Amino acid sequence: MIVLDNVRKNFGDLEVLKGITIQIQDHEIYGIIGQSGAGKSTLLRCINGLESFQSGTITVDDEPVRIEDQKKLHLLQKKMGMIFQNFNLLSRLDVYDNVALPMKFWGMKTKTPEAREKITGLLNLVGLADKIHARPSELSGGQKQRVAIARALVLDPEILLCDEATSALDPTITHGILDLLSKINREMGITIIVVTHQMEVVKQICQRVAFIKDGTVIAEGRPEELFVRPTKEVKAFLQEESGHLPDTGVNIQLFFTDESSDEPVITMMARELGVDFSICWGKLEDFRSSVYGSLVININEKDKDRVLAYLDSKKVISEVL
Repeated sequence: MIVLDNVRKNFGDLEVLKGITIQIQDHEIYGIIGQSGAGKSTLLRCINGLESFQSGTITVDDEPVRIEDQKKLHLLQKKMGMIFQNFNLLSRLDVYDNVALPMKFWGMKTKTPEAREKITGLLNLVGLADKIHARPSELSGGQKQRVAIARALVLDPEILLCDEATSALDPTITHGILDLLSKINREMGITIIVVTHQMEVVKQICQRVAFIKDGTVIAEGRPEELFVRPTKEVKAFLQEESGHLPDTGVNIQLFFTDESSDEPVITMMARELGVDFSICWGKLEDFRSSVYGSLVININEKDKDRVLAYLDSKKVISEVL
């Protein structure tokens, strides 16, 4: 659906994007995660043509994104809805007219029976049918973002771009917004790109994720794999270490996937092999209703081979640290 090939972007002498190459599949929820200043929002603005870029190519649905061809760019932008951190609602308009705003920009009538049916249907989808005549000042932050989502969908886009869409919301409201985005992806088949610095956002809804640091992609893949068994670069990005491990014995890190996280492997191993061990560090995390995690244990040197063989038989990935 979306292909970026060696995209470079400068602001004056500052190179913000340094050869970004990623592919986003049709109907996918794809995360772009990084700290402030990593270049992720600039990357999103290059995808929808709000920013030019110095070199490389971006294609959306096999159509190149070119700033210089404004007519084609506008048609391409019509395929892409966008929601922002600060909602960008007009305070003088009620909910109905805020949702209808993109239709007005495209010269469409917004008060016809067909338009009313579409807008009320979208407000039903986002759970705000009873707020149709409310002003933005009467809405909570989560409700404002739901209005923004309905507005982004009013032109029937194929792609939804979310720029830090939950950063201004508390965790409970964030969870509801992410559930709504998952529903939109699942029921409407819309490809969604989520730019965020929030780990929970990526873990809850993204099928794949790219880690961006200093304008480069340092890792890409399924979030459960990258979070649970991170590369050296991702571990530094997450600022996550396994703590202070014992200097004696053997330290083994176990990686639990959806195939192995439901079994009491550690207690079974201790009972069946008759080995003693210490738990040094661990974590379990929820990724789209599947539990993944890792654990560091310390065992005696004499038990190493038996423990590794047992873990392999239980399909638990492990490595000696």
